[in-house]
Amino acid sequence: MDTKELLKRVRKIEIKTRRLSDHIFGGEYHSTFKGRGMTFSEVRQYQFGDDVRSIDWNVTARYNEPFVKVFEEERELTMMLLVDISGSELFGTSNRFKNEILTEVSATLAFSALQNNDKVGLILFSDEVELFIPPKKGKTHVLRIIRELLEFSPKSRKTNIGSALKFLISVMKKKAIVFILSDFMALDYDQSLKITGKKHDVTGIRIYDKREEEIPNLGVVQMLDSETGKTRLVNTQSKKTRFAYGQYHKDRVSYFKETFAKSGCGVIDCRVDESYVKKLLGYFKQRG
Repeated sequence: MDTKELLKRVRKIEIKTRRLSDHIFGGEYHSTFKGRGMTFSEVRQYQFGDDVRSIDWNVTARYNEPFVKVFEEERELTMMLLVDISGSELFGTSNRFKNEILTEVSATLAFSALQNNDKVGLILFSDEVELFIPPKKGKTHVLRIIRELLEFSPKSRKTNIGSALKFLISVMKKKAIVFILSDFMALDYDQSLKITGKKHDVTGIRIYDKREEEIPNLGVVQMLDSETGKTRLVNTQSKKTRFAYGQYHKDRVSYFKETFAKSGCGVIDCRVDESYVKKLLGYFKQRG
């Protein structure tokens, strides 16, 4: 991808996702993810409807009229985006690949954090951590994250969610809001997630395609494993083959949901041809 084309794609995603974060997700994000507490801001005159418990009796006695204490939320939150860039994300049968949705959701979340003056960081992972961008504030920083999501070329096509979580634990010492974006077609990350969930506010966003749930009867077809690069002929007329294909997907979805539930982490399921806007908004409102 040349520079001109890259900048054009970055701008297109910025326009779409920033509009969403400004008009839909900004307030929902703020109310869902609270700051670390309340800090004293100022004293002002009592107004009708104020909570009498907030009256500052010392100032009230001094001026012989009621004054109340005003507190502000102490935010300074940090969001970390853990995005799966393995080979299985380059799949889609509804005119869109999974990695396109991952990029748009990541950008929407990043702009929501930006609107609330929070820091955003990025970890791109396959079966290893491919790229780490430390959390920072600012539009320029968010645009860099989008550029990397669009053009970064991974060394590996395989997946290891556990290794990405271990890396997160090692670099993030303070509590963060963590979104893991993947198709979660992997196992053996339960222990890493359990440790991560105790320290951070974690949500798994599973992006999947309808053809991963079941395979139609297409006769004998050649299929490619996008993570190993191997191809093989598959007889989709066989009921046993179609059942095994669907069961493989169900097992990993069950593992994903059970593992996140046991770790006290949130989940969002979004199919490629569904509206991720509705999914995110519903999740934020439910939590808020």
